[in-house]
Amino acid sequence: MWLIVGLGNHGQKYEKHRHNIGFMAADALAYDYSFSPWKKKFQGQYAEGRIDGQKVLLLKPETYMNESGRSVQEAAKFYKIKPENICVIHDELDLEPARLRVKKGGGTGGHNGLKSLDRCLPNKDYWRVRMGIGHPGHKDRVHGYVLSDFAKVEREKWLERILEAQSDHFGLILNGEHEKFMSNVALDMRGA
Repeated sequence: MWLIVGLGNHGQKYEKHRHNIGFMAADALAYDYSFSPWKKKFQGQYAEGRIDGQKVLLLKPETYMNESGRSVQEAAKFYKIKPENICVIHDELDLEPARLRVKKGGGTGGHNGLKSLDRCLPNKDYWRVRMGIGHPGHKDRVHGYVLSDFAKVEREKWLERILEAQSDHFGLILNGEHEKFMSNVALDMRGA
């Protein structure tokens, strides 16, 4: 069984923020693969289903970003899911918009959601799908940038496309084909 976590902040006021691209990706997966309706548990919302034959629990923590690890820890403990079968989807300032990368383990890059996961999980060898949102140019502008909505032009030019592309190819991650996943998404995103 896999635990796929979309990181974000819950509530209508945050739903279109750059920091919520993980929630958006989880919603795309739930819709595209006809998961069960979202239910409340594990200090968040979860849905169950299958992606390319793999049993999956999708989770959107509702603890706010800084405490996401508590929700993930609770779900992983309940289902006895090891870190190597956890995949976290999150926003990444250090990647250009419309790009993504997959990696196992590593540092947090200052991401508060990842810091929380690192505090709560027994080891840091969980998978990460880093979805690029770009950098505002100066560290003093980061907070306001990640907590602002995607612009209409961003949504139309690349956001909807990358959410669809990651969903279309997500089964490759679950079947150990991480490089192929990144290549296929990159092909789908040409011109964005």
